[in-house]
Amino acid sequence: MDAGPWLPVPPPGYGGLENVVATLTAELRARGHRVVLASVGESTLPVDGLVSAFPTGRFELLGGPYPQVVGTAHAHEQVVLATIAEHALAGEPFDLVHTHVEVVGPAVLGSLGDAGPPALATLHWDLHRNAEFWATFDGRGRVFFAGVSETQIARAPQRLRDQVLGAVPLAVPVDGGPPVAREERAESVLLLSRLCESKGVDTALRACRAAGVRLVLAGPVGGLPDRDALSAALAVPGHPARSHPDVAWFLEHVDPHLDGVHARWVGSVGGAAKADLLQRSRAVLFPIRWEEPGGTAVCEALAAGTPVVAMARGCLPSLVESGRTGFLAEDEEGFTAALARIGDIDPEVCAAEARRRFAPAVMADGYERLYAAVLEQARSTLPLPRRRGQDAMAR
Repeated sequence: MDAGPWLPVPPPGYGGLENVVATLTAELRARGHRVVLASVGESTLPVDGLVSAFPTGRFELLGGPYPQVVGTAHAHEQVVLATIAEHALAGEPFDLVHTHVEVVGPAVLGSLGDAGPPALATLHWDLHRNAEFWATFDGRGRVFFAGVSETQIARAPQRLRDQVLGAVPLAVPVDGGPPVAREERAESVLLLSRLCESKGVDTALRACRAAGVRLVLAGPVGGLPDRDALSAALAVPGHPARSHPDVAWFLEHVDPHLDGVHARWVGSVGGAAKADLLQRSRAVLFPIRWEEPGGTAVCEALAAGTPVVAMARGCLPSLVESGRTGFLAEDEEGFTAALARIGDIDPEVCAAEARRRFAPAVMADGYERLYAAVLEQARSTLPLPRRRGQDAMAR
């Protein structure tokens, strides 16, 4: 299971992809699968082996100048390749590699050809990014893809769609107990995401101000977890944060409007603090201005029994039933109007829908089906390597 070099698994705060990997890995191991995790050294998820190129996450490098970033994912993948080779030499080759690393993961695994195990790459991104790669990459019957929503796959180039075996919606833990009653919740709403232009943070600020609703922002800026980390980074000449586009946008469009009362930034949150924010907020906001592919935080909000107010873009219409588990808006005016109707949504209905649709078992079922499809298609291309003294699939 290749989670990449950016954040530990599970992440202490922000980290949608890493949360998905943690949720899926725990469920797969509970079903008897052996899982070796490729992540960073500080990952704490119980696994059957951890390999890493870096002791800590490199998330704050993302978004920096290309020369400062390009080697990070490749250094991580070199460890993945070395681990694959070590297991093969020991007579215990991997049945399959499941990578979550954008572009570099499938490219490196595809370069192994018949010498490597078959691979499944989950697409966590808007596929208009790196479009040239997705339009030309050929997995040659050894590397296949999974989407996280049907709307995401529909935006993919034809070459990529031909190699997608299906879409598996994201999942989150859904065993957090009954939702907090509406009358016991705070007076504020929550925006839980990276604080950047594509997430529409400025839209949330304007809408909440117009509706007279207090807003809490929870998430990193330019890979930095909180105000202290941001200030410290900006004080260092040459630090990647000084040229990070998300930092520049935040300082111009968001920071001047944070007064600590009507709008405040609490930084990245995780664990009990994150759960408490989700459970006690009146709603979680997603005023996105991009085609959101997966929406982990949407699932987390509904699992906490908290209504969602979102723009009707990307996968959001497939996750939120407008008028029942939240509201979908077409523009800022509609988004602002929806804030006045949050009390119409029953938290119990939100939580029930999350248990039905976004439980870890649902996601694991989907991936087990895709793993079987990958192995079947790869087997038709080339026999899988045999384990020492047994067939590769006999365990």
